Parts: sequence; C-alpha cells; structure tokens
Amino acid sequence: MNKPFWLLLGASMLATPAFAAQYVFKNVQVFDGRQATLSAAKNVYVQDNLISKIEDYQALNVTDSNTIVIDGQGKTLMPGLIDAHTHLMLAALPQQALMVADQGFINIVAAKTAADMLQRGYTSVRDLGGPIFGLKMAIDKQITTGPRIWPAGAFISQTGGHGDFRLPNELITPDSKKRTVSVTSGTSAIADSPDEVRQHVREQLALGASQIKLMAGGGASSFYDPIDVTQYSVAEIRAATEAADNWGTYVTVHAYTPRSINQAIDGGVKSIEHGQLIDEKTAKRMAKEGIWWSLQPFTSERKSSFAEGSPQRLKQKMVEQGTDRAYRLAKKHQVKVAWGTDILFSAEKLKDQTQLLSIMTRWYTPAEVLKMATYDNAQLLMLSGERAPYQGKLGVIEAGALADLLIVNGNPLQDLTILEATDNLQLIMKDGRIYKNTL
Repeated sequence: MNKPFWLLLGASMLATPAFAAQYVFKNVQVFDGRQATLSAAKNVYVQDNLISKIEDYQALNVTDSNTIVIDGQGKTLMPGLIDAHTHLMLAALPQQALMVADQGFINIVAAKTAADMLQRGYTSVRDLGGPIFGLKMAIDKQITTGPRIWPAGAFISQTGGHGDFRLPNELITPDSKKRTVSVTSGTSAIADSPDEVRQHVREQLALGASQIKLMAGGGASSFYDPIDVTQYSVAEIRAATEAADNWGTYVTVHAYTPRSINQAIDGGVKSIEHGQLIDEKTAKRMAKEGIWWSLQPFTSERKSSFAEGSPQRLKQKMVEQGTDRAYRLAKKHQVKVAWGTDILFSAEKLKDQTQLLSIMTRWYTPAEVLKMATYDNAQLLMLSGERAPYQGKLGVIEAGALADLLIVNGNPLQDLTILEATDNLQLIMKDGRIYKNTL
C-alpha cells in the first residue's frame, strides 16, 4: 500500500536517533581532521556527546550495560563533514517557487533538505542566508533531524543589490523594502545608509544569528546587478562590522571582484564568500591580513539552476571562468580557504553535494581537501565566538571533542569519491547520537 508523501516525510525526519551513555568504536583507523594519513587500528570511546578517549586497538571486555560496543571492522573513522556555505531554506525549490509558494511548504521542504544532508555525512553547516532560525530550533530540539546550523538569517543588501528580489514595479512603491516577499519571509533585508544597515544587523543578531551576511557585490541569481558592480560604501560596511563586533561575532560578504573584496576588507569584514574574479594583489592582501576565503568550486561541469542563455546563466559563466585561477592564487599565497557548496534552487544539485568535494582534487590533495572540510571549516565556524550556537571542538577526532563522526567503508585519503556514495557512510553520529548504522 502506498503511503502519502507527508507520512513518509514525517517518518524520515522524526525517527529517534540511537543514544547510549557510552559507545566504543573498536578497530577503526582514524583520520583525525589534521593528519594526511590514517592511524593504526584504534578504539574510540564516546561518553555522552564527547569523545572521551582514544586508545590502541585491543580486545575489549565490556560488562557495563550502558556501553554499546560497535565493531568498526578496520574501517575509517573521521570527523563529520562541514559545509561552510549553505542555504538550507533556498536549496531545493526553484527560485520562482520560493517567491510564490506557501511558507509552510517551504519549511517542510527545507526540513527534508536538512535531514538528507545529515545522511550525506554533513554534521555542521554555516548557513548564509534565509529564514533558518525555526529549522535550526527544530533540529536542536530533536523534532526533526539535520546538521548543526550556524545561522546568518536574512542576508543584508542595498537597493538593487544581490539580495534585492523586488519586482520592478515594487522598486518605486513606498515602503516596498519592508513589504516584499523576500523581506517578509526573512530571506533578505534591504538597507541603505549606515543606520539602516546597523539596524538590520542588530535584528538578525537578536533573532540568533551567529554571523552576519552582507552583499558587497553583484551576483548571478539576482535581477538588477551586473556581476562586476561594487555594493555598499565602506561606511555602510563598517556599520555592519562594528555592530557585529559589539556582539562578539563577524561579518562575511558576497563579493567576486577585487574592488568589492578590498572595499569589504577596508570595512572590517573577516571572511569573503566566492571571490572568483580576484586579482593577485588582493589575494596577497587576504593572506597578509588573515582574511578567510570561503571559495566554492564553481566549474562549467556543475549543473546550473538557470536556463542556458539567460542573464543569470551568462553571469554564472563569468564566475566559472575565474574559479581555477582563484584556487591557484589561494594556494600560492596560502590564504585561509574554507570549502562550501552554495547550492541553490535545485533538489537535483543537492544530491551531488559531495561531488563538489571530490572536484577539489584538481587543486589540492585528498588529505588537504578533507582537512578543509573538517578541521579548517571548524576554525572558521569558531570566528562566531560567543555567538557560536554550539560550544566545543569540532572537525577533529580527539579526546574532548564533540562526538560528530562518520565511519566510512574505504580510505577517503586515497579516494575522495567514496564519500559520494551514501552506502559507504556506514555510521553517522552527531552530538553523541547515532543517525545511521549499517555496520
């Protein structure tokens, strides 16, 4: 008998994860998030939600009824993956649907997106735009499943900027900055002047933002702005960074060009999203000043959400042409690089999330890529300081770290593509709870 979609969806998201006072994963080879090789066979202990001990593999005689021993069979135990650039609320539905669909429907689709992402091994994400706070709360309260979320909330844009999704007739309508659907849904906030920027930053922080996302340059998906334009003045950007700094956190910006990147750095931002059209001088500056570069592997092989020949697709192709050079400059000058996907408007593209990890071997070794998607990304998450929604070490397998981990069939340090097949993810644990176990 066929069950209704809503019933199947509910069952997939509300299944109670396994939890015990203590787990022991015996006979596993560990990728600790830093080293370029796997360890010899180990036993890894988890107490409550923390990794409590790691010891050389030996036979176990466990009599405690509260301890569950799981045989890792010599497979790879590694940190859960971290995606440093997601939009969970905007990822699965087409752009037009997001502008007209019922918000309740959008929320349910986003919950499924989060649940599926956890099953692909992503235990943490940095979400950089969208009305995410309710979904984060539902996951944290175990009402549904998904990764840990570092939320930015609404991204902040100037009029005509990358976050301005008003229709042309709305642009000249009084108060449309407050009334358009992308604003009323909490997807974006339109601010012009330092005072307006400051107000909207404070609003997102009050709602629970762990960092702030500002649009500092043109983009592909937006209607009005060419890819080369620079958005916001230094004074407006400075208003955002000062407001964020007062709350102990930081601002990251959407920017592609040298001018938009440099102006953002002048305004005090600590992280750049994208940056594919950068020049070498700017890359050197980022390295010197310790600016994070959250760079995504946008290439021509990547599936596009936009129709061939459309203005959005043409802008997207400009970005793709700069990707290879951007990664080479980042590596040459040792810029702090984070890995993320920025998947938007396509449920099909979401299924290929981890292919965007594998493609990174064009520029980095598998070990460098895995370190980027675990330990390095975790360091970026910690820029949120006291606004970080989860306290503790992530991205590493060591005593005292949070128990977000995977057991993988195969050695991803030799072949990253094994992570693309979810069947190879034989155990998924987040915060000491098991969400998948096929061992």
